[in-house]
Amino acid sequence: MGSRSRGGSGSGYRLLFPFLLLLHLLSLHSAAGPSVVVSAAGSGEPYVGVTIGTQVTNLLSPSDLASFLRAQRITRVRLYDADPRLLSALAASGVRAIVGVPNNELLALGSSPATAASWVSRRVLPFAGVNSSTPNVISAIAVGDEVPTALPSALPVLLPAIQSLAAALAAANLSSIPVSTPLPFSVVLDPFPPSQAFFNQSLAKSFVAPLLAHLANTSAPLMLNLYPYYSLMQNKGVIPVDNALFRPLPPSQEMVDPNTLLHYTNVFDAMLDAVRVAVRNLNATGGASVPILVTETGWPSYGDRRAEPYATRDNADAYNSNLIKHVLEDKPGTPMAPGAQSSAYIYELFNEDLRPGPVSEANWGLFYGNGTPVYLLHVSGADGFLGNDTTDRTFCVAADDADEKAVQAGMDWACGPGRADCTAIQPGQACYQPDDVRSHASFAFDAYYQSQGRAAGSCYFQGAGMVTTVDPSHDSCLFPGSKLLSNSTGSGSTNTSMTPTSDAEGSAIWRLRTGRDKGFLLFLQLVLSIAVVIVVDSNFWT
Repeated sequence: MGSRSRGGSGSGYRLLFPFLLLLHLLSLHSAAGPSVVVSAAGSGEPYVGVTIGTQVTNLLSPSDLASFLRAQRITRVRLYDADPRLLSALAASGVRAIVGVPNNELLALGSSPATAASWVSRRVLPFAGVNSSTPNVISAIAVGDEVPTALPSALPVLLPAIQSLAAALAAANLSSIPVSTPLPFSVVLDPFPPSQAFFNQSLAKSFVAPLLAHLANTSAPLMLNLYPYYSLMQNKGVIPVDNALFRPLPPSQEMVDPNTLLHYTNVFDAMLDAVRVAVRNLNATGGASVPILVTETGWPSYGDRRAEPYATRDNADAYNSNLIKHVLEDKPGTPMAPGAQSSAYIYELFNEDLRPGPVSEANWGLFYGNGTPVYLLHVSGADGFLGNDTTDRTFCVAADDADEKAVQAGMDWACGPGRADCTAIQPGQACYQPDDVRSHASFAFDAYYQSQGRAAGSCYFQGAGMVTTVDPSHDSCLFPGSKLLSNSTGSGSTNTSMTPTSDAEGSAIWRLRTGRDKGFLLFLQLVLSIAVVIVVDSNFWT
């Protein structure tokens, strides 16, 4: 797979400051400004997909992953290779996939049309709907990933590889499958204000212009990885965080392009328009007709507190939830191209806990590797996307990556000063087994979480808790959230999910870590027997 380095650094970011200094002078002006007529990426309505990386501990099996995607109503994914096992599993789930050519395969494909034809025959034809017996899974091919910055030595063979693959597809009557390459946004210089953007001159004529001409000739999109998060990080104090998160700002604080007087309510749209201007300024043959497909965008949920202060669950929830709404519901296009809303792929489905680098590198996922959500997206009504991930049915459990001492402390607080009903985890009760800290803490956390009406922050426990949509009830142990759900529906059921309905759901249930701290019960009894109420910081869980 590609390097997927999302640094996005470039001198253009540093020029945002003078652009924003003009906000107060221009905020009361408005103008239609020049428009660039560009069709939406791909045919039909815009969509939101997710990327799937594989550097995950205990990654779901292909069949479980396909079931998980189906349960979450995810129908578009981007893969970083063309794994036939996964593509076979996806064939039965109705998912369409962009398949990737890893950077380390570019030399072979770009040097030999015969090798490219063989790659298409092996990797694409079995999954391209060639006939009624062949599944139609592949929606596009992404050749390499951020090659200009990740592997610049391969740049001379990148376009030949794209052309050879496109020719092989055409020879197989599959020219409807577009072939392109995801570029980093850093190839665009001076992106703010958008009206002055241009491509890096070392790439413009030698690579970008012929690439655009080829994309126009083959009806393929310009693939780009866009990260407002990095724009925010590289311009601390200049870009309002709300502007990066799609949150509305007063007109006086909106970004205004001084050359066009166009108002930008979010950084994402400004970045798209910067790309459009760079394309226009290049005067590439047919370049203005090439649609843009955002092949990566997202926000990390955790990072180094000093170096990456904006990498939080709340910000990740806000960005990705608002992005989904922006693409699927608002469908506004951009200020410069009102009818040209681009589809986008959220980076990424799972936290890739094995990825090296800064802390945030392992924390871009919507879900942990076992299928429980890292945070809860607020996407109700967004065309069914992530349909099982709603706020109507949530539980609070011990986080897999939380330190056991923190989990113990959180449970002690929930069952003590938090006044959660922990009766069910005492000896002889329904939830006493498994007798380990995380199992008992999960029940205690959920008891407190439900008692607080699932209020924001009531599942934090200093980072030891996490919200999940997967019912943690098991055997005869019914968690408080399940009881509330049962009561509200009047089902009378004693357990809403004792038996998983699919492999994905079974593997998604949070995994117990047994044999922890057998002295927990005695300690809990001691705490509960103390008559003096110890005053604890009321902000413990916020």
